[in-house]
Amino acid sequence: MSHAADHGMTVAEFLEWQHGQDLRYELVDGRPVAMTGARQRHDRVTANALGVLWGQLRGKPCRSFTADLAVVIPSGNVRRPDLGIHCGPFQDDAAEATIPKLVMEVLSRSTRTLDQVGKLDEYKSVASIDTIVLIDPDVPEAIVWSRDTSGAWHHTTLVGPDATIGVPDLNVVMNLADLYEGLDFRQRPKLIASDPR
Repeated sequence: MSHAADHGMTVAEFLEWQHGQDLRYELVDGRPVAMTGARQRHDRVTANALGVLWGQLRGKPCRSFTADLAVVIPSGNVRRPDLGIHCGPFQDDAAEATIPKLVMEVLSRSTRTLDQVGKLDEYKSVASIDTIVLIDPDVPEAIVWSRDTSGAWHHTTLVGPDATIGVPDLNVVMNLADLYEGLDFRQRPKLIASDPR
């Protein structure tokens, strides 16, 4: 039995192995886990956010990145956020964002709990990440986690299309209306009290 089968893959082994795969994988506890595809609504929010970031970062040293680049977690896991901002040097053949500053996850029905708990804690453990954005594709709402200068994390819940995500350190401002451009929102059902008669 191979070393990888006994102890799982290292990050370096995983990134080399991933290079030859047709699907995207994350590395979780030493084992590759295939990523599922997204629904059009999820993809629209991701594409809108990528467009906003690309426009605001154009010509600056930091760049937007997609789930094609890996974010290495100190525990040895490898995650692929939907998108983010990377401030490390550009390297043609690098498979990871070496200095991710911001990561964004567009929540989905199948991974919502993992994104809001497990992955959130993993992203918080990456020393270079200062901002984590969780976007709900079904309602105009985002949770923004920010690390302050003491290293403590704080979060803000932004609601409504007029809300704005501001990341002053990166000179980035994202309006929720821009992230949800082209999408309609279904009204949530209203609870109706039964007639007591």
